[in-house]
Amino acid sequence: MINEFRRARRRKATGTIAVTDMMTERVVGRIGNLSETGMLLMATESLVEDALYQFQFQLPGEQGSTLPLELGAHLLWLDSASAPGLAWTGFRFLGVTEQQSTQLRTWIEAPGSRYE
Repeated sequence: MINEFRRARRRKATGTIAVTDMMTERVVGRIGNLSETGMLLMATESLVEDALYQFQFQLPGEQGSTLPLELGAHLLWLDSASAPGLAWTGFRFLGVTEQQSTQLRTWIEAPGSRYE
């Protein structure tokens, strides 16, 4: 049995949370899971390993509301998915403000969340 130890709890995204690259204004993929410090993204666009990105996405809130976030991110790794044109990518967030961190933590710890 393999024990995995992560510093931050990761909430699985149960619905589609589209991620937009703010420089190109294109949707580059969808969130697989999210923590206060980073995310797993199923990329639908070509991304460059070890590059920096500025992303925007909307976390679903209570009663149909959304929580918009804009965060800098560093692409740490990528791995081709089984479907052509898709890749699993791992990002670390950069320069997260205390307010953004609180918003992420609140969403991650919301009742009914599923974790990976």
